[in-house]
Amino acid sequence: MKISTKGRYALRMLLDLAEHQNDGFIALKDIAARQDISKKYLEQIVPVLNKSDILSTNRGYQGGYKLAKSPDKYTVGDILRLTEGSLSPVACLDHEPIECARSSECITLPVWQGLKKVICDYLDGITLQDILDNQREKYANDYVI
Repeated sequence: MKISTKGRYALRMLLDLAEHQNDGFIALKDIAARQDISKKYLEQIVPVLNKSDILSTNRGYQGGYKLAKSPDKYTVGDILRLTEGSLSPVACLDHEPIECARSSECITLPVWQGLKKVICDYLDGITLQDILDNQREKYANDYVI
């Protein structure tokens, strides 16, 4: 499984919004500049995030985006499912119930189900706030006397 640029950039965009959540609505051009991501590419990601009520938007002079909820309410798993469509390591696990005609006799199916569980448990256990806290802790302990 490979996470696409869309998924990675969506996560970076949302982390940027989380980091600047006290600054009000943030212009897309500011996020693009800080994250070194094309504004045009972010414009393609925003509609995907807007459909899921992840973002609050404001148009006009003070327009921009902010998170609709606090950063501890967004998991990396949820964000990647929106942008990637699925976290399944194999296509046969994309649908529930499994539609593969061989599923009842497939001896590798438990391997893929276990891998999917590990992936989902891991990514669903990390919030935007966790990532920010980890980053702050890293830099808080980086001092020289």
